[in-house]
Amino acid sequence: MKDATDADLIQEYKHSGKLEVLAALYQRYMNLVYGVCLKYFEEDASKDAVMMIFEELIVKVQQHDIQNFKSWLHVLTRNHCLMKIRSMKNKESRQVSIDDTQLMENGNSGHHEGEVTLEDNLQAMEKCMDTLPEEQKRSVDLFYLKEKSYREVSALTGYDMNKVKSYIQNGKRNLKICMEQNGG
Repeated sequence: MKDATDADLIQEYKHSGKLEVLAALYQRYMNLVYGVCLKYFEEDASKDAVMMIFEELIVKVQQHDIQNFKSWLHVLTRNHCLMKIRSMKNKESRQVSIDDTQLMENGNSGHHEGEVTLEDNLQAMEKCMDTLPEEQKRSVDLFYLKEKSYREVSALTGYDMNKVKSYIQNGKRNLKICMEQNGG
């Protein structure tokens, strides 16, 4: 199985349903998945997420036509983490509502002024991405979010290699400025 391509393993898993085939494929990218999870969670929660994502794969690999497993898995992982954060935030806000009621009865306010969450930062970043010139937006998206190399970005966009580097550098700077202006 070590010599098999990702596509070969996906096809074999879809036809056989054997978990060891899917496990061999997932093993190749577990460090990537763990690394993405660490951006959102602490170590133990990240390890749990890696296992939950494998469980998701059992069903989702069967359902989807996957062209580039690594990219697809990266997006699936990021979405898993964001959904987990949202569900935790919803539980937290329900808990805060209960706490607020108790605090208000005691004459205290339960709101945290100026608290910025990861979710707020991600939403601000998405809005800031939309303000970038198209070349910067596309280059930054491919380089940072899709984890493409300069050469791959150049090939995918048709932009000159030096232009790609410039677009990424300027896009990163413009994103930072936009995030700072929007309190992100």
